[in-house]
Amino acid sequence: MLSSGGGIIGLLVLIFDLIVIFEVLNSNRNVSGKIGWSLLVFFFPIIGIILYFFFSNRDQHNSRYEVLA
Repeated sequence: MLSSGGGIIGLLVLIFDLIVIFEVLNSNRNVSGKIGWSLLVFFFPIIGIILYFFFSNRDQHNSRYEVLA
């Protein structure tokens, strides 16, 4: 009997991929940085997500979360 564990894990990886790509494309990075991170996440989904969350310096490139005061 086959379980649906692989399908659930695949769905979670897909959701995280889409979140990371959306965050990269909406960041204030230069075009080559956006393309590089997007390709890394696209071709190596699990490794790309882990590397993005550890090494992308998201605080510096996400102007969307800055306080407007």
